[in-house]
Parts: sequence; structure tokens; C-alpha cells
Amino acid sequence: MSDTRTPAQIEADIVRRREQLAEMLDEIGVRMHPKTVIGDAKAKVASNVDRTVGRAFVAVNRTVSDVKAQFVSEDGAPRLERVVPVALVAVGLVGLLAVSARRRRA
Repeated sequence: MSDTRTPAQIEADIVRRREQLAEMLDEIGVRMHPKTVIGDAKAKVASNVDRTVGRAFVAVNRTVSDVKAQFVSEDGAPRLERVVPVALVAVGLVGLLAVSARRRRA
């Protein structure tokens, strides 16, 4: 198969390919520049942190809502049958800690 292009066409093709190669090399240079690489890494980390914080917030919010539902009825009134025993246990623990602290001092 013979090449029927003229020398001017071949030269124009070479010039066009050089320009394409120069563009490609410039783009690679920008992508591989340390500032670009660091910026991309920072963006990925920030995105992952945001996603993780969002998931943690949802989990904590769900847990708080679940705990609240154990001690407050749907109409907002406290469930005394659950609040009183927990309060007594908390007071008992504080008392034990106070007695333990006094024994350490003596």
C-alpha cells in the first residue's frame, strides 16, 4: 500500500502530532506536579473524614434517640418505672466512689 500524501500533508500531520504530544505532556506535568498530587490527596482525606464524621453523627444520634426512648414516653413524659431505678443506681455508685475516696485518704 503506497502513501499518496504529499510532503506538505505529511509535514502538517507531524506538526499536529507534535502539538498533541506537547498538550499531553503539559497535562501530565500538571497532574504529576507535587502541589496537584498533595491537593488531590488532601481532598480525598477530607472527603473520607467528612463521610466518617457523618456516619458517626448518625450512629450517635440514633443511639441517643434509642436511649431517650427508654426513659421518655412518646408524649414526652418521663417513664418513672425506668428513671427511678437508674437514678438509684447512679446515686449508689457515687456514694461508693465517695466512700472509696475517703478510705484512700485515711
